[in-house]
Amino acid sequence: MSVHRNKIIVYLKGLRSSIINEFETLDPKHKFKLKPWTYDKGHGGGEMSVVRGDVFEKAAVNWSGVGGEHFPLDTKKGPFFATGVSLITHMKNPKAPTVHFNIRYIEVGDDCWLGGGFDLTPMGFEYKEDTQHFHSVAKSALDPFGLDLYPCFSKNAKDYFFIKHYNRERGVGGIFFDHYKTKDFAKDLEMWTSVGDCFTQSIMPIYHRRINEPCTDQDRQLQLKKRAHYVEFNLLYDRGTKFGFNSGGNPEAILCSMPPLASW
Repeated sequence: MSVHRNKIIVYLKGLRSSIINEFETLDPKHKFKLKPWTYDKGHGGGEMSVVRGDVFEKAAVNWSGVGGEHFPLDTKKGPFFATGVSLITHMKNPKAPTVHFNIRYIEVGDDCWLGGGFDLTPMGFEYKEDTQHFHSVAKSALDPFGLDLYPCFSKNAKDYFFIKHYNRERGVGGIFFDHYKTKDFAKDLEMWTSVGDCFTQSIMPIYHRRINEPCTDQDRQLQLKKRAHYVEFNLLYDRGTKFGFNSGGNPEAILCSMPPLASW
């Protein structure tokens, strides 16, 4: 077992709780419901935390920590352990965007690395000031660790969150990194936790601006159509979804990212 594992798990569970607390301030009448699950294909499991309410039509903030004898993705072979927090929001108000966030730590054999990021997907209503704020928070979190990181991770997000069959990005971008490890793992871990710690700063001001915007039935229909594109990306291209299914993970937890309603 890596010397980093327990420290990382404690951090991730604390981050999960702090994000849920922040989200619940937007919709105080509705609380996230936690549901544990066990990883049957190896050891460990996870905890789903889901809410359906007046502001969040559906939101999920999940933690998992699973391990087994054979890593299900990549060319690396050997016993593995993977832990992370992932979340998705699907908002009642069409003017409020969907946001996705994930940070993860993975061990395979004697190797280990970090990954994660967050991205913003307006559901038909893009506001320049929201996009600028979202990216500025990401840049501020990364700049202390190298001025090259934000441009690199932002480009990664553009490339990764790309819907090939529509030939366009899923949303307005963000940051994304995977298999990240330098010769200074302590510094890498500081950068990774900086990404986690800044997430709510990136989205909460946007939600405070948008959740009470006036909207029409036509706005709702556009939102549902854009949600369909989100579903298509997650089922066709998303690595996390593939990892979950290929590793024998909990289908309910894997599909928490799906919106409650969409339209084709």
